[in-house]
Amino acid sequence: MKRKFPTELAYVLGIVFLALGTAGMEKSNFGVSMVVAPAYLMHLKVSESLPFFSFGMAEYMLQGVLLIVTGLMMRRFKISYLFSFITAVFYGLVLDAFIALIAPLPADTMAQRMAYYVVGMLFCSAGVSMMFRTYIPGEAYELLVMELSHKFKVDIHLFKTGFDISLCVIGVVLSFLFFGFGHFEGIKWGTVVCTLINGYLISRFSKLYDHCFRFEDAWPLRKYFA
Repeated sequence: MKRKFPTELAYVLGIVFLALGTAGMEKSNFGVSMVVAPAYLMHLKVSESLPFFSFGMAEYMLQGVLLIVTGLMMRRFKISYLFSFITAVFYGLVLDAFIALIAPLPADTMAQRMAYYVVGMLFCSAGVSMMFRTYIPGEAYELLVMELSHKFKVDIHLFKTGFDISLCVIGVVLSFLFFGFGHFEGIKWGTVVCTLINGYLISRFSKLYDHCFRFEDAWPLRKYFA
């Protein structure tokens, strides 16, 4: 028998899992996911001059820009955009907290770094799948894909693929601009592996969740996020 699982809790756990997973992948230094690569590179470059400029800050600032772009292209502002930015700030704060918590942990050997990478990627996939089961707006990346694919009548999976490729290209360009040609930061072999298997992992977590739980709203708030 499936157990009831509040969709509001799915939102919180989704953010926590995503932040923990991203922190783990960053710790491994094998490459972050292509989605967060531009923000990570902004963090690396700006923090050289402004040490307080964290990865989390770069994330919600970049997502704020993406939400403005989404609003301009949609020619309207929806309340979900505001909540998406709140989600981005929440995620950024939790991300910075996890990065600080795991900073003292050892990452000297290949085995240790591989463990951070694998566990981090699993948590990221688990978090994305959990976020799919809540009505509360997620991060700007997903909202932009959903909004613009619907507006331009493009298959959402095709649009998502194009969006991911665009972020990867932007990441490569930023790496070259910030750190010189032939020197990759943020985007490494781990980014490629994550890109290839992330969709599969998300689908497996989704099947696991749906097999074990029945996701239902605990509070009648869904209408306010439409």
